[in-house]
Amino acid sequence: MRKLISFCFLLLNICVANADDKDSLQRWGVSAGLNPGRVLCFGKYQKKWQKGKDNFSLDIGANYHPLPADSNAFDADYGFPTVGAHLKMSFNHGVTMHRDKDPDWGYAEEVDYNSHMGNSVALFGTFERPLFRNKHFEAEMDISMGLAYSNTIYNKENNIDNELIGSHLLIYFGMGAHATWMFTPKIGLKAGVDYWHVSTGALDRPNKGANIIGPSLALVYVPSYQQRVWGKGYRFNPPFEKKLYLDMTVGVGAKTLYEEFEVTQFQTPKGEKDYRTEDFKLYMAYSTQTDLMYRYARRWASGVGLDLFYGTYTSRVAEIEEHRGVSAKHHPWSVGLAVKHQAFYRQWSLAMAVGWYLHREMGENAAHIEEKYYERIGLRYTFPGALPFSIGASVKAHSTIADFTEVNITFPIRIK
Repeated sequence: MRKLISFCFLLLNICVANADDKDSLQRWGVSAGLNPGRVLCFGKYQKKWQKGKDNFSLDIGANYHPLPADSNAFDADYGFPTVGAHLKMSFNHGVTMHRDKDPDWGYAEEVDYNSHMGNSVALFGTFERPLFRNKHFEAEMDISMGLAYSNTIYNKENNIDNELIGSHLLIYFGMGAHATWMFTPKIGLKAGVDYWHVSTGALDRPNKGANIIGPSLALVYVPSYQQRVWGKGYRFNPPFEKKLYLDMTVGVGAKTLYEEFEVTQFQTPKGEKDYRTEDFKLYMAYSTQTDLMYRYARRWASGVGLDLFYGTYTSRVAEIEEHRGVSAKHHPWSVGLAVKHQAFYRQWSLAMAVGWYLHREMGENAAHIEEKYYERIGLRYTFPGALPFSIGASVKAHSTIADFTEVNITFPIRIK
């Protein structure tokens, strides 16, 4: 862990050392903070086995602060935001789980120990937008996305009730609200509230994921803070041209089945090979999106879209439910109507959606655990040029629990 921290600081020093001039140094800052957190329990199911909930995290970051003299239109529209690369080390010794004896657990037997979530390290990018800024104070909101690694995961031999984390490699998503007091022109104290989520993205089981919230406190070094307050050197940019367009997106994803997890956890007697197993098959999931979007500002576009989903796993779900004596409809195609929103920053964008199923027949279990609506969030990179297509990755979820993770490619069609 110490070597990893040293490497991050070394990387920052290399970036600073290679700056073209002294003014370039003003764009870089660092931060270091701490974050006591608490695992959130959603629903009666998790409350029955979640025992300990407390964790503690340390965060270090290398932060890029655009200067008004850069005259970038996106930076000006966002009020000169901060873009950072952060490393978060989470100590989760206080996050424990235990299934007490209960008929709801079927064949799953109680064990004589508590299971643990395990410690983790996350590497992620942040985008921090100021809401208010003067000479001494700043209020801001941020969003972050990246990857995490957990040193301890679900294991039927010695960590059998850890339903939060099912694989070492995890997807990280976070957001927060903060206020900063600059007690010197360049050094400040930042305090606020952070929420973050880590899970397998349905690429492995178990996939409950950890949702954590808590206060945060950090020391920040921002050498360009006073320049960002007064906007010194900013040059006017031309107005943005609004446009209406179609986004055509195709996605290829994968998932593991909750139905298979449920069978091995609760419907398989102890002593059999698959009793509470850690091994789950990956199934392919495909999707298309046809979105009518209106980009009414340089940084925002909103619209509506028709989503199509195709699951190669439908026959397997039908097989499991038929074996249980359940009579239900199963169809590989699902159709949804969704409200879409996209936030742009230079070549990057955050694509978000909330959709409602017009057609979905995924069996009795899906009807029980899924909502009629779904969520989608993903990050895209748009290549400049005459054909500005985008590539990205996204997660589709039901009530924040991942359904599948996919990579996608998007082509815009301008409507004149």
